[in-house]
Amino acid sequence: MYLYSENIYTPNGFQKGYLKIEEGKIVDILPSISEEDTAIRYDDKVIIPGFIDIHIHGWATGSFTFQGTESAVNNMSKELVKSGVTSFLPTSGTDSLDRISFQLSEGKKALDNWNPKKGAEILGFHLEGPFINKEYKGMQKEQYCINPSKDIFDNFAKIAGLENIKLITLAPELEGSKEFIKYMKDNNVQVSVGHSAADFEDISDCKDCGIGGFTHLFSGMRGFHHRRPGVVGAALYYDDLYVEFAKQTGLTVRPEAFDIVFKLKGSEKIILTTDCSGLAHVDQEFYHYIRQCKFIPDGDNVKLLFDDGTEEIISKYDYEKVKNLELSYIGSVKNVIKNIDASISEIVKMTSENPAKYIGLYDRKGSIEPSKDADLLIIDDDFNLIDVFVKGEKQIL
Repeated sequence: MYLYSENIYTPNGFQKGYLKIEEGKIVDILPSISEEDTAIRYDDKVIIPGFIDIHIHGWATGSFTFQGTESAVNNMSKELVKSGVTSFLPTSGTDSLDRISFQLSEGKKALDNWNPKKGAEILGFHLEGPFINKEYKGMQKEQYCINPSKDIFDNFAKIAGLENIKLITLAPELEGSKEFIKYMKDNNVQVSVGHSAADFEDISDCKDCGIGGFTHLFSGMRGFHHRRPGVVGAALYYDDLYVEFAKQTGLTVRPEAFDIVFKLKGSEKIILTTDCSGLAHVDQEFYHYIRQCKFIPDGDNVKLLFDDGTEEIISKYDYEKVKNLELSYIGSVKNVIKNIDASISEIVKMTSENPAKYIGLYDRKGSIEPSKDADLLIIDDDFNLIDVFVKGEKQIL
């Protein structure tokens, strides 16, 4: 298969030509093809690598957190390509050990049975907890915040497959964290600091043991003070650590705050994620303080009761309705472009290259290069999606 474009973005800049794809892999970019070969022509449209979301609990018609079933993860996979995500890490929350075990068991079924025609690839799992500090729990469940445990992790790894646990968020100030972080490094699991009351010194002490970055910077962590730099101070100070931002709506993190970090860290050390949860699938009444709305489960529907007294009932499986409950990945990207005038090169780093590197998959994801997976987005000048390919398979948008 060949895709033609005058604007194929590669690590060496833009190239013009025919992108050759065989068996789901990128083979080469050719200046011409033979007369008997045909190509899908995108002409002046831009081809970039697909987005990789390493922090997502649910999206639209499926939720790993609230439902936790194989079908829920499959629904996430099917719908995520519509927002430009070609691969992702279903992300658990801080919950009972039995609940997380169930989610991982069901998620592994979806992972094992996935094929490129089903949607975005399931790369493994992100454990956001339960090893977090209840002082900065955010929307996590306080009763399940516990200290790091190798035994608990080993049980999770047994269920999901050690090779499938790609990332874990924890609070490094908790008892036993330093040894646990070393254990994660030995097992090739990336560690992010999050939901943490750590001081600068706590992170400095654990940094070289295996900490790679920070989960949703500014949110759920000790902030910066000039005499107590905290988690945020460590994130900004250490040039080699990545920082993750979730859902650039301007509600949780103001554009100016993002811009400050962008100026300090550059696109080379920022990772964009959504941290979406699949709000349509809440399993109990839930108040969203940012949206100022109460979500009430109602069979196959969800009732939205807003603070201003208005109500709305929508089907959990009506994609056109539920997709508007949270900001999509492509929507977040558009906000970043609007707020800081980010270039295509900078966006590709934050959405594809950096997440692939962060979870150790840059050998096959994150850029348009020979031998890598043909995970591709075709976009126009306004970053609207034209087409999406996952391992060379054209997706239904």
